[in-house]
Amino acid sequence: MDEFDFVVVGAGLVGLATAMSLLEERPDARVAVVEKEAKLAAHQSGHNSGVLHAGLYYVPGSLKAQFCREGRAALIAFADEHSIPYKLCGKLVVVARSEELGRYEALMDRGRANGLAPREVERDELAEIEPNVQGIKAFHVAETGVIDYRRVADAYAGVIEQRGGSILLGHAVRRVTRDERACTIETDGGTLRARRTVVCAGLQADRLAALTGDGDAGHSIVPFRGDYYTFRPHARELVRGLVYPVPDPAFPFLGVHFTRGVDGGLTAGPNAVPAFAREGYRRFSANPRDFFELLGSSGFRRLARTYARTGAAEIWRDLVKPAFVAEMRRYIPAIESRDVVFGPSGVRAQCLARDGSLVDDFLVRESPRVLHVLNAPSPAATASIVIGRHLAQRALTQESS
Repeated sequence: MDEFDFVVVGAGLVGLATAMSLLEERPDARVAVVEKEAKLAAHQSGHNSGVLHAGLYYVPGSLKAQFCREGRAALIAFADEHSIPYKLCGKLVVVARSEELGRYEALMDRGRANGLAPREVERDELAEIEPNVQGIKAFHVAETGVIDYRRVADAYAGVIEQRGGSILLGHAVRRVTRDERACTIETDGGTLRARRTVVCAGLQADRLAALTGDGDAGHSIVPFRGDYYTFRPHARELVRGLVYPVPDPAFPFLGVHFTRGVDGGLTAGPNAVPAFAREGYRRFSANPRDFFELLGSSGFRRLARTYARTGAAEIWRDLVKPAFVAEMRRYIPAIESRDVVFGPSGVRAQCLARDGSLVDDFLVRESPRVLHVLNAPSPAATASIVIGRHLAQRALTQESS
């Protein structure tokens, strides 16, 4: 049986950053990351849009706002140090309909409250920044960019191993027991003992909490799938950087946006539809356990009633390509159906309260010898270094108490 001071469950960006920070704070510590998949960043961390967020959308004073601002700076410094390519291409937020104008002004105010400098652009300047985009009004956020998060995850893992840590792939956690000295973690790859355990399980966060005996009956993970369309090579020049809509406060997601990645590819998406498989990346992926658990969730049923109209529109656009294209053409009229093909999908782990309300901020729960990350929504990828430091400090404090 292998003995460790700290075991981190989950080799996504947050888990890897936590292990990296633990080894920075305690170079002599024995630290292992255990991951059920055969590769790093296999789920949310490797299926996102690659946006390096600036912190525009988050409630001032929230952990999201704080972590995003600090995390962006830390990630850029890390990328520079490790030669990870990124682009600070800026983002345009565009008003497509007059009823969005009030939300547009409120969003600029929120950006300023979060330390950003959103700059309204005139029509002629809009044409210079994004010649194919049309809108009633627009503002530009220069601090936003794009990065390859898979390469970030690989670099985090490299630092962990350089500092003497272990990364154990193919180690699905099956059972966890505790005594007064340590946790015993039974995995597919063997049994480990850890003085402290940090669980960063993303889409499986609630199930791992239940497995350790720390299930929080008031919170559960509800998966939402986000689908993207990919632009064919001849149409990639339609967008130069990032183009976003003004988000609808009646729906808890940002809406379809355009992202020009570090590789030069262009995508539109994601939408947000209920996922019938927590780890299924095809449009009709379904897992029986996930499906029936979702339908049996009283919180999800309340959420579905609350957002029935908007959710139905999302599902319609997901199923009907012309409807999705029509939404894109609100911002870029030149787009034609032949310009885009159905692309990748991601699944977002959304923490849901029993009353159907979405948990908007980061949520961490402590129990004896275990720290659970129950909700790590966007901008968790951007903020992963700072989140990792926060979790490492909590784990170290817990160890010394």
